[in-house]
Amino acid sequence: MNIQAMMKQAQALQRDMINIKKEIDSKSFVGESSLVKVTVKGTKEVVKVEINDKDNFEKDDLEILEDMIMVALNDAFNKVDKETESKMGKFSNIPGLF
Repeated sequence: MNIQAMMKQAQALQRDMINIKKEIDSKSFVGESSLVKVTVKGTKEVVKVEINDKDNFEKDDLEILEDMIMVALNDAFNKVDKETESKMGKFSNIPGLF
């Protein structure tokens, strides 16, 4: 394989990576715990937080609520990371890309 062919292949891979990243960035991912649902973009930007049974919370429950929100956020971010790894993993064997 000559250098020119390798460069074309590298450019094609780069285009593929950019397209996959754009696809992931445009998707929404939902993380859930038993009381909270959080929606984030593929860029890991939180776009929505939903608390179930809002009327049942008192001030003493805020610490528990904070923990539930954290669990839901981490769940959503893990889903983003898994999809990124799944779709971008084929590029990981190319030296110098990551």
